[in-house]
Amino acid sequence: MLNRNALKAEMVRYGYTNASMAKKLGISPRTFSTRLKDGFGSDEMDAMIELLHIENPTPIFFAQLVT
Repeated sequence: MLNRNALKAEMVRYGYTNASMAKKLGISPRTFSTRLKDGFGSDEMDAMIELLHIENPTPIFFAQLVT
């Protein structure tokens, strides 16, 4: 499960908006918003890991659901 807050925090840290990150990934802003809810593909995750200089992607892209 995607930790949206952690991903958004990294995007803000590096100056990316949803629209600018979508452009970097080659997808529409609407698709990016949908993927924030449903999850990203491995190619998109790899690109964001590189763009956002994420050293440990597990807590962001593979977070466990806390109930």
